[in-house]
Amino acid sequence: MFAVVRTGGKQYRVAPGDKIVVEKLDGSAGDRVTLGDVLLAGDGSSLKSTDGLTVAAEIVAQAKGDKVTVFKKRRRHNYRRKKGHRQQHTILKIVAIGDHKEARKAAPKAEAAPKAGEAPKAAAGKSPAARANETAKTTADQPTENPAPASPKAANAPKAAAKKAAPAKGKAETGSTKNAAPAKAAAKKSPKAK
Repeated sequence: MFAVVRTGGKQYRVAPGDKIVVEKLDGSAGDRVTLGDVLLAGDGSSLKSTDGLTVAAEIVAQAKGDKVTVFKKRRRHNYRRKKGHRQQHTILKIVAIGDHKEARKAAPKAEAAPKAGEAPKAAAGKSPAARANETAKTTADQPTENPAPASPKAANAPKAAAKKAAPAKGKAETGSTKNAAPAKAAAKKSPKAK
């Protein structure tokens, strides 16, 4: 019998007695590990259901992979960085590919617990009264008027009024435009005279 198992973001085809190297798993040598993410299982050319199927493995050793050298360089900038890395690995020996009977015994216990308590109500969502109260609170917080104007002309009206008002304020502060023009001309002539 064989199975395809996912662990550490990678997939492995395993059979009882195989040794595989996977990403680091917690545990020491001799500990038993259960791999529950079984993607495919079969015997020869026939496939079997993977519902509740697990793979039992034993940790042979915790090891490190080969050294990888990371070298960064930016030419003509005197920038060089050299760093080494050794990835942590776990060596597993596949003991057995579990059967569905163990999963079926454990599954009814897990399903019975939510039925007895209030967990289904929490999982399903809040009661209609609670939802109504939340809706009332959110509508009370929102302004009663619609902030978006109905027509595009009405949307541009406040901006146009602000533009018309701004030049009037500028003229009042600086004085008349007749006096401003000679000052600009005088300012332009003075740097050339020097």
